[in-house]
Amino acid sequence: MIRARLNLAPLSLLVAVCFASAPPSLRAQQPPQAVRPAAQPPATAETLAAPAYPGNVITEYSPGKDAYQKAVAYSAAQYRHFFLGALYSVLVLVIVLRLRLGPKYRDWAERASPRRFVQVLIYAPALLLTVAVLGLPFDAWGHSLEHSFGLSVEGWGSWFVDWSTNQLVMLIVGALLIWILYGVIRRSPRRWWLYFWLASIPVLLALFFLQPLVIDPLFFTFKPLAGSHPELATAIEQVVHQGGMTIPRDRIFEMNASSKMTGLNAYVTGFGSSKRAVIWDNTIRKAATPEVLFVFGHEMGHYVLQHIPKEIAIDAGILLVLFFLGARIAARLISRRGERWKIPGIDDWASLPVLMLVLTILAFLATPAFNAVSRHFEHEADRYGLEVIHGIVPDAGQVAAHYFEKSGEINLADPKPSSFDKFWMFDHPTRPERVHFVATYDPWSAGGKPVYVR
Repeated sequence: MIRARLNLAPLSLLVAVCFASAPPSLRAQQPPQAVRPAAQPPATAETLAAPAYPGNVITEYSPGKDAYQKAVAYSAAQYRHFFLGALYSVLVLVIVLRLRLGPKYRDWAERASPRRFVQVLIYAPALLLTVAVLGLPFDAWGHSLEHSFGLSVEGWGSWFVDWSTNQLVMLIVGALLIWILYGVIRRSPRRWWLYFWLASIPVLLALFFLQPLVIDPLFFTFKPLAGSHPELATAIEQVVHQGGMTIPRDRIFEMNASSKMTGLNAYVTGFGSSKRAVIWDNTIRKAATPEVLFVFGHEMGHYVLQHIPKEIAIDAGILLVLFFLGARIAARLISRRGERWKIPGIDDWASLPVLMLVLTILAFLATPAFNAVSRHFEHEADRYGLEVIHGIVPDAGQVAAHYFEKSGEINLADPKPSSFDKFWMFDHPTRPERVHFVATYDPWSAGGKPVYVR
């Protein structure tokens, strides 16, 4: 699975590198501290009975012929889009530098006001909007791919509204971060990369906190799962109880993904008082209840195993290296080409496109590292998902295997990705790896002990 994310590419030099590296399913930290809800009546045996899979025991991923061919075609198109998109992003920034748009926007801002805060409110939106508009054709190509392969049902009008909303969010976040960035650079031209890295962490955490409260509702509608599917909420509470957790019902939501997408998914998002579990309505409609419980168990694994603080710490370390290298490469470029680009120094507003170019390239080269970390945590969550539903859902391994096969066909997961594809682009284990693992993981029958849920 290639990760889906909010489009933060224009801010790759900022905390966006780290923010974008965390998949939606991992946007959580510690379990909410709350009083355990009153005991609920158990879900019925009929509700939790494993779906009938007559004569269809799955041990390997084997989608139907038509689904296989469609997934191969879609994956190839997505891989092309990914790499060409990286090249195009670099090209856009090169064009911005060649046209000297940074100095032009800087002059506008400095003529408008001598105050730095006013200048950034003019300069940052002008530059970021330029980059976004130049990248619009490529973004539209991405939506066209999703639409042509049946993964999106969103019309172009709605898509453009979402794109515009996304840009507005990025302009607000970007202006703040650029103001902080150049304030730090002016105070410490040699160690700005370290101080800005430190300053970016609380901004990153604020974004995580606000994501479910402010950003996500701009794109989708959320409603309490207990109100729309009380029987599923009751079944989920049994899984939560088995894991020794407390997740109040008012923290579990259904999202109307079907208004724009056809795929299946669920995720945990936010932290502290904003933390919640979200299940797509497509998943509820297209998957049997035991399959949904496995999906929820997987997401609960991220919750319990503290994957977000771990991943943030690791990704922040990678980000620090990128800032360190980026500062030195950008300074060298400006010393050699600054006069041609009309950029007097790294502390000038006009240096922003150089920083964006350098760190966009570095972030692209670091993609395999970010993804390797994510794949490890996703595999742990698959294991936890199996363990936490064991004894609640009969034949949990086959339930999970059939869910992965079903969702793989619907989501057009690559049925046979190359080692290079996995290395560079997959933030989850490949679909064949996941199906094989869940179908064969059974420590109980051999008298062994599970890893996480005893």
